[in-house]
Amino acid sequence: MSRPQTIAEKIFSRHADRPVVAGESIVASVDIVMATDGSGPLALEYFRQMDGQRSFDGSRVLFVLDHYAPCPNDKVAGLHERLRLFAQAGNAVLFDLGEGICHQVLPEHGYIRPGRLIVGGDSHSTTYGALNALGVGVGSSDLAAAALTGQLWFRVPESIRIVLTGRLPRGVAAKDLALELLRRIGTGGAIYQSLEFAGPGLSTLAIPQRMTLCNLMSETGAKCAVVPPDDAIRAFCARRGGEGDPAPADPGATYAGELTVSLDELEPLVALPHAPDRVRPVRELAGTPIQMAVIGTCTNGRLEDLEEALAAMGDAPVAPGVELLVVPASRAVYLEASRRGLLARLVEKGGMILPPGCGPCCGSSPGIPADGENVLSTANRNFVGRMGNVRANIYLGSPAVVAAAAVSGRIVDPRGV
Repeated sequence: MSRPQTIAEKIFSRHADRPVVAGESIVASVDIVMATDGSGPLALEYFRQMDGQRSFDGSRVLFVLDHYAPCPNDKVAGLHERLRLFAQAGNAVLFDLGEGICHQVLPEHGYIRPGRLIVGGDSHSTTYGALNALGVGVGSSDLAAAALTGQLWFRVPESIRIVLTGRLPRGVAAKDLALELLRRIGTGGAIYQSLEFAGPGLSTLAIPQRMTLCNLMSETGAKCAVVPPDDAIRAFCARRGGEGDPAPADPGATYAGELTVSLDELEPLVALPHAPDRVRPVRELAGTPIQMAVIGTCTNGRLEDLEEALAAMGDAPVAPGVELLVVPASRAVYLEASRRGLLARLVEKGGMILPPGCGPCCGSSPGIPADGENVLSTANRNFVGRMGNVRANIYLGSPAVVAAAAVSGRIVDPRGV
């Protein structure tokens, strides 16, 4: 009888065409290779140095122009053009400026399915685990090798099992759960490991919430984060072209550790500057003034996040002296939010709607804070200089926490607004 496997071991075994175990170095085939305009240009340089002429499969190499949207200068415009030309030659599928963030676009278009192995030129490729796939962030040289050959080397990660029980209370979001896990694990506490979710509480989280959760697990250093297959995943993927090859963990699989989180006991949380694991309850930071609020990014730029934000704002407008930036995660999110009137309501309250993309998260597009300003953002990173100014202070919170602060002018518990 073969050894019981974790989800990560099972998916890597399928792609290596043999049983593998944690700690083993392997060469595995990949289903999707994804590059952004942040990682793609350098990957193309490596591709040429490897004497690459054609990608292994132009339908499975994806370029997403999301980090510099709209294009900020002529240098970046040249990089964008290089990616477009590579795709036009049949080497890749291009999602051009305005289509949205890679981690929202790929699931929307059916590229992420259970059992798949995706390598992405962005560390938050862990997001794909929300659909029972393995999303692994890699550097540009590995991207080039994968695009050329359709294969890549990996060390099979050990897995940490995270058991969720209960249900999130009113006013508490998946972002709060993710921040709680960051507080417990720490940045770098799960380096090159797979975080595997389980437990009855998981079924209470919708797909967008699971995407938020898996996205932020990149900040622990995890190689991947993954959810077991269930009806919610099957329904999501079936609407987008296919149910994939589900990969549940085997009973008796070996784990490097286990954490249990009672969702019932969670409360709204905030990460303090300048590390995403400096997590404190909102109640301890109540009254901290803010000058900028950002709702969006690959962590919390989905339709449900905009609805959560508006619910927290109630009838109140954005407070004087606060700049509220709203960045839908994709064109599809933007259009649906527009149809439902969500964007109009946010603008009426004093918000500014930016084009679909990464927005000000990485400081590469409009929305750079001033010296000394406090920013409260739904993003996943708050390192020094992350938003383009080393003298700004970035706090992280859920859409409800950010929205409540935007109308209050200070950090408050969204349950009391």
